[in-house]
Amino acid sequence: MHFPTTVEDHPVIQEAVRRLDALGDPRFGRTLVRCLDDTLARTIRAMPDGTAFVVTGDIPAMWLRDSTTQMFPYLALLRDDPALQDLLLAVMRRQFAQIAHNPYANAFNAEPSGRAHDEADLCDDPLVWEEKYEVDSLALPLLLAARFWAATGRTDHLAQVVGAAHTVVGVWRTEQDHATRSAYRFVRAGGPASDTLERAGRGTPVARTGMTWSGFRPSDDACVYGYNVPANLCASAALDGLVRMARHVGDHDLAAEARQLAGELRAAVARHGTVRRAPHGTFYAYEVDGLGNALLTDDANMPGLLSLPLVADIAPDDPLYRATRAFVLSAANPTWYSGTAAAGVGSPHTPPDHIWPIAIAVEALTCDAPARRVEALRTLNDTDAGTGAMHESFHKDDPSRFTRPWFSWANAMYAELALDVAGLGTRALWSRGGHA
Repeated sequence: MHFPTTVEDHPVIQEAVRRLDALGDPRFGRTLVRCLDDTLARTIRAMPDGTAFVVTGDIPAMWLRDSTTQMFPYLALLRDDPALQDLLLAVMRRQFAQIAHNPYANAFNAEPSGRAHDEADLCDDPLVWEEKYEVDSLALPLLLAARFWAATGRTDHLAQVVGAAHTVVGVWRTEQDHATRSAYRFVRAGGPASDTLERAGRGTPVARTGMTWSGFRPSDDACVYGYNVPANLCASAALDGLVRMARHVGDHDLAAEARQLAGELRAAVARHGTVRRAPHGTFYAYEVDGLGNALLTDDANMPGLLSLPLVADIAPDDPLYRATRAFVLSAANPTWYSGTAAAGVGSPHTPPDHIWPIAIAVEALTCDAPARRVEALRTLNDTDAGTGAMHESFHKDDPSRFTRPWFSWANAMYAELALDVAGLGTRALWSRGGHA
């Protein structure tokens, strides 16, 4: 099977480049093409079973979350392009086969090679690269499946998606009562504390709240408290899409269960996932434990609080989101950095004072000011250290100090923003929750 390796001649991209060039900076369009072509030509591997394996960039494994976000910008190009449609279908077929194989794993090998991030991990499945359980690793492929349906009208992937979704819903139900029902453990010796779970691999104590527990965040760092708020809100939006997909294939029991669980997650976040602090008022916490503890921060990785309109079907003008956004983009947020090169959100996953291009793109995509989105495009090009690619993070005062020279997710988020600035992106699809 052969997949497309360039979008340079795609009519949507040609029009996008024309509109971006009209803004007076030829880097905008050149970087858009470079980022999208890099993903197609260098990260995707056609597999003998007709699926597609997608590496993150400089790590030779396929992350469920990253492979989803790497595909998101192509949703805007799918109309009348069956080759790109088939590519995304192949990626999704791989994702949902992986979920069915091990729903607690976040990253997989192309073959059962036994390669692993750390060979001392408890998981000895040769197909699994890493078994860090993260709610978002299950939620984001469901979002992609629903959005693909909305973008193309194709439904030939829905039976497999719905089949694997029974496993997803079962895991999320189990992890609503992690302490007594879950057998999941994760222990990694010899690394930082953020690379393992406390209490014999179980994580820190939590009370039952109705939210679903996660061992790790979208950054692959261990949760401080077990209920990651943006991941739960993302899961509820993914379940909304699952309701529609399950109804379409006639699985009305799953549709009812997904609708019930989505409501439980949202209600639990409303009860337990917000705090009130001056001067921002009431806003979302990043993590809570149901025992009175809350972590007030955000992380550049998606789903995060800043990205809720993109991944959780929350309107950008929602008052609770606006209050949360004001907190995240302020010095009160410990991951907010402002320097001579840029200002933006970082992550404990990278060194202090490092800003993530993903977060710059997310901040622009969730604002209501067109000029701010253009400014963000310029900042992203100004901080690429002359490489023509987006990095994981860069120092706020010196973009030549960056982490991960090849990070396809960051390239994808640049493409999302550039297409949006050109008026050809997928924000309208996000704003209606990927409804088909």
